[in-house]
Amino acid sequence: MAPQYPTKKRKAITHDSPEADKLVLSDGGGDLHAGFLDGIISQSESEASNPENTDESAYDEEDDDDGLKSSEEGFDSDEIPSDDEGEKRTNNGLNGTAQSNLDLIAGDEDTELPPNHTVTEDANGNPRYIYQDIDPVYASDDSEAPETTNTIGNIPLSFYDSYPHIGYDINGKKIARPAKGEALDALLDSIDIPKGWTGLTDPNTGKPLELSEQELNLLKRIQMNEVGEEGYEPYPATVEYFTGKIELMPLSAAPEPKRRFVPSKHEAKRVMKIVKAIREGRILPYKPPQEEIEEDFSVPHYDVWANEAPRPDHAMNVPAPKVPPPGYDESYHPPPEYLPDTKEKKAWEEADDEDRPKDYLPTDHSSLRKVPGYDKLIKEKFERCLDLYLAPRVRRSKLNIDPESLLPKLPSPDELRPFPTTCATIFRGHVGRVRSLAVDPSGIWLASGGDDGTIRVWELLTGRQLWHVKISSEDAVNVVRWRPGTDAVILSAAAGDDLYFVIPPVTSPEVEDRSNTILDEGFGYAFAKPSSDSMAKSPVTQWIRPTSARLTDAGVLLKTHLRSTIRVVSWHRRGDYLTTVSPSGQSSSVAIHTLSKHLTQQPFRRLKGLPQSAQFHPIKPIFFVATQRTIRSYDLSKQELLKIILPGARWISSFDVHPLGDNLIVGSYDKRLLWHDLDLSVRPYKTLRYHKKAIRQVKFHGGGMPLFADASDDGSLQIFHGKVVGDMMENATIVPVKVLRGHGVMGSLGVLDLDWHPREPWCVSAGADGTCRLWT
Repeated sequence: MAPQYPTKKRKAITHDSPEADKLVLSDGGGDLHAGFLDGIISQSESEASNPENTDESAYDEEDDDDGLKSSEEGFDSDEIPSDDEGEKRTNNGLNGTAQSNLDLIAGDEDTELPPNHTVTEDANGNPRYIYQDIDPVYASDDSEAPETTNTIGNIPLSFYDSYPHIGYDINGKKIARPAKGEALDALLDSIDIPKGWTGLTDPNTGKPLELSEQELNLLKRIQMNEVGEEGYEPYPATVEYFTGKIELMPLSAAPEPKRRFVPSKHEAKRVMKIVKAIREGRILPYKPPQEEIEEDFSVPHYDVWANEAPRPDHAMNVPAPKVPPPGYDESYHPPPEYLPDTKEKKAWEEADDEDRPKDYLPTDHSSLRKVPGYDKLIKEKFERCLDLYLAPRVRRSKLNIDPESLLPKLPSPDELRPFPTTCATIFRGHVGRVRSLAVDPSGIWLASGGDDGTIRVWELLTGRQLWHVKISSEDAVNVVRWRPGTDAVILSAAAGDDLYFVIPPVTSPEVEDRSNTILDEGFGYAFAKPSSDSMAKSPVTQWIRPTSARLTDAGVLLKTHLRSTIRVVSWHRRGDYLTTVSPSGQSSSVAIHTLSKHLTQQPFRRLKGLPQSAQFHPIKPIFFVATQRTIRSYDLSKQELLKIILPGARWISSFDVHPLGDNLIVGSYDKRLLWHDLDLSVRPYKTLRYHKKAIRQVKFHGGGMPLFADASDDGSLQIFHGKVVGDMMENATIVPVKVLRGHGVMGSLGVLDLDWHPREPWCVSAGADGTCRLWT
């Protein structure tokens, strides 16, 4: 239990100095309160735990100047201490007071403690207590613990602005405020900047803040956007956690794709290139190197003529072989028969060095002193230096190759028969040019259209005209095409902006009824479709019956009007769709028509280039559109662009797709016929130039024969044999077999259109001379 403190002055117990006066504690209250030890700095843990090092001194009262406790009023004697002693007591009495108070609280008054002071006499002869400075001891093993110089705690230094000091040290002494120089001193200090100077003030000490070399390097790295820690690696090496492990389970259990089982076309092309190079001799088979026979040095070899001495002729003496002596032609004055004439001299000078029979040319000199120096001496010396020091010389071997052997061997035209060779029938009746013609799918009739605005149907074999109708008196019939299939006979014809569908009265009544039914299906569809669809968007064109009774009676039963002149009409293989091309129609230049619905669609808002022709793929749902320089293929099912074919022509006039669908021929106005292999490249596989003027039309034979033809303005047709096989290892065979001439050239125009018979190797041509011709 803690002892009760008296309310009056009481003497402090001292064991070390019996001569000293007893100190009286002036207590303002009976109990210790919480603020009694404010401002008291305790000793370290080592000294606080040792009761022998505690101080026993009286408590001091409060000082008016500093707000601290003073002990000057606690003396019983009338002795007056000196100034130094009073100041010492003021500064050092705090620790003693705190320790004595702690001893009283602990109740260890009987424990004898060693003195921590020395007793001397002051100037008046009174005893003077001098205490030792407190040496703080750190219990930590950290040798780099900061040395605390100011003990004011965690309070701003501005609290001491009204005092001449800035705090207290560990002994309780005042720390004087550092002196500040005048402006001149500050200027001199700023000029002579010490190492580590920052121009800042330490908030704890009030002194200029100086940084160490390590801190300066850290700030420098931060300013240069570098990592503060030296040796730090921002991009360490990647540790492969997964690739270094052997995985037992597959990453994916999906089934194998089909492309891993289907033969690759790309690899087939690569193999074909290698096979072609082997056939042409550019790649030779591997030949193992010949084994060199090593000489057996165990067998002695003797040089018979190593030390040869002149000997008389004898049968047993074999002299060393010698260089033959020079002949007469090597003399400086050879006989006249060894001198070359002008022709031989010119031939020797024009021949290559390897082909010359001799390295020199015999020359005649009247005397030895007139023989000139060797003119090739410096050149031969230089070449010899190159041989010795730089690199071995390679002698160029001249190849004597016959240019004709480099040309491919084409088969004879007689082996490629049948193909058309002669003109069998001439069809006359049009006034002006015949712009278009077509053979019907049955191969019996021929339809033609010309500048006179009439459509005429002929019997193909006899050339007899069966029927004709004049559909326009102002515009020419630019194109006529039969509907594919033999179930109905429908002829489409374009004159100006109008597209007509005609049923010629040349067939049986049953076929005519089926043809009328196909044309009338569209009217029923237009009547039966919902009104919401009709109100949503107005139709592009109107499908109507001709207003003229004359045309209706003649068999012209359906008509549709477009916005520009129609130049090309092409049917789909099923006979329900057809496409028209109007080069001057801009956004409506290409249209796709559905016959069974009387519906017209314009799939392109804007085309890159002026459209020239369009055609459906014979097998796949692919649509080809040709502009002036390119041919674009579109997938109709996915409605996307597949590829852009680049023929390289200046202006494309027409094109046609092979019946198998893998090849394409293109005719151009710059007199070129181009063959494209669609599986190989978008560039032409072959370019053929056999015409002197523009090519107007190209056409494949649709009946399975390997024939195709082109028509030109020079009045001729070129017939080609074009064999295409399904094997990717074999290229197409293209052989020109026949040139057909017979049409006249009228106004720089020759043959304007051509078509093939569906089964026979016959072709029909339409010319600017107003005639059609059948070639068989």
